[in-house]
Amino acid sequence: MDKKGQRILIIDDETQIRRLLRVSLTSHGYEVREVGTGQAGLNEVALLSTDLVILDLGLPDMSGIEVLCKIREWSKVPIIILSVKEQETDKITALDNGADDYVTKPFGMGELLARMRAALRHSVGVEEEPTLRFDDLSIDLSYRQVKLMDVEVKLTPIEYELVKCLATNAGKVLTHKFLLRSVWGQIFENNIQYLRVYMGQIRRKIELDPSRPRHIITEPGVGYRLL
Repeated sequence: MDKKGQRILIIDDETQIRRLLRVSLTSHGYEVREVGTGQAGLNEVALLSTDLVILDLGLPDMSGIEVLCKIREWSKVPIIILSVKEQETDKITALDNGADDYVTKPFGMGELLARMRAALRHSVGVEEEPTLRFDDLSIDLSYRQVKLMDVEVKLTPIEYELVKCLATNAGKVLTHKFLLRSVWGQIFENNIQYLRVYMGQIRRKIELDPSRPRHIITEPGVGYRLL
């Protein structure tokens, strides 16, 4: 994906962080705008075309979660949370309210860039492709068929729906609650152990070494991500 001209908005009250991000992202070919308050960030997203938002949770005028929720009322722009808050509950709250990913400060620029690329790929509609490919794994959405190294993998209907959900959100962290609600319904959204059992079954079928998965990665205490 050509990132030339892709517009990144940074919403963070730390001047040094904004400067670091601006210099690094600009050197990688992105167009960067930056603001220091939540309201200024909302104005930027509303008035100017934005391809991805990097959002801090600790803003001076309103919480980052409030900014996230307001943006999600009318925009599907990818949003990556960048915050010093590293409690699992903070991550889950952000992801459940529509964040695409969560990176904890201090962070590595390489990791942030990789997560940005994943969020941007997803935003251009990867879920609309008839066949999704991830190295040796492919998911044909038209025929509900999953293949590993071109050999069909026999999945139960529930297993397929879980793989499909992860694949159409590739690179994005999906919380336990999101997966349970999407596949089983709201009444099952707290049954995390049920989900773990199914993920174990899926890994035994699509991973060459289920103990060292390459496709479905666990985000401890939060959920799962398909790379």
